[in-house]
Amino acid sequence: MKLKTFKLSLFLCCAILLAGITSACGIQQDVVIGTQTYTETKILAEMYKALIEDKTNVSVGIIPDLASSSIVINSMKRNDIQMSTLYTGEIFNNHFPISETKDRAKVLEEAKAGFDKYFHFTWLDPLGFENTYAFTVRKDLADSKGYQKISDVKKDMASMKLGVDTTWLEREADGYPAFSKAYGINFGQVFPMEISLVYSAVANRQVDIVLAYSTDSRLKAYQLQTLKDDKQFFPPYDASPVIRTDILQKHPEIKDAIAPLIGHIDADTMISLNYQVDIEKKSEREVAIAYLKEKGLIKS
Repeated sequence: MKLKTFKLSLFLCCAILLAGITSACGIQQDVVIGTQTYTETKILAEMYKALIEDKTNVSVGIIPDLASSSIVINSMKRNDIQMSTLYTGEIFNNHFPISETKDRAKVLEEAKAGFDKYFHFTWLDPLGFENTYAFTVRKDLADSKGYQKISDVKKDMASMKLGVDTTWLEREADGYPAFSKAYGINFGQVFPMEISLVYSAVANRQVDIVLAYSTDSRLKAYQLQTLKDDKQFFPPYDASPVIRTDILQKHPEIKDAIAPLIGHIDADTMISLNYQVDIEKKSEREVAIAYLKEKGLIKS
């Protein structure tokens, strides 16, 4: 664990050093956006950059592949980066006191208030999608059985095989035991596996239902359908742009530049954008620019 932490810190230091070198060479950026390792945050960063540079005189850099949201947050605190995409469920990671709620509006309200008070970050309204755990089945099975929400599978649970991320089975607050209690569902067989394997396992009919991530490109690649969390068991993880407040005070035009994205990127759109990068092997920037042009948000 110490070695892993050292490597993550070393990577971040190298990235920040590189940003410093470019500044010394006269390529100073007004705002640096940090991203996590997963694709959608990189696509969104490229959208922010393109919109800000198209609509304002603010120059933007991107530091990708920061290993976790906690590293992103700490980097923003130190002003190594000034902007990122974060998810409302981040409030459950003990950053500050919160109430016990899973209500989406309340969680968003607490994210805005808490990160403003304790971190001096401005948490903007969500982009329109969330990336959270989602129970998923093959589309043909959903169609034949009429599965639309998690509760729908209860009648068939005894004969169903569940493929699930190994760590989720052991989680107390939102793991399998708590899920079973909330829904009254106990699957006939449970197969623990790496999260990366669940998609192919359900597509190949090795299992019937899996716990996946709601904007993963493999949902489209394997023609899988997510089931609505009708009892709202999982906490909401709505994606939002987050910016240091002092940067917004200096450059309020940034908020206006990215405003066309707010509330306009739904889960299906994000899955499709992720698919273009992960499966079709396009670059994050290529996909971001094409989307903005398609929506008429930029011309070049």
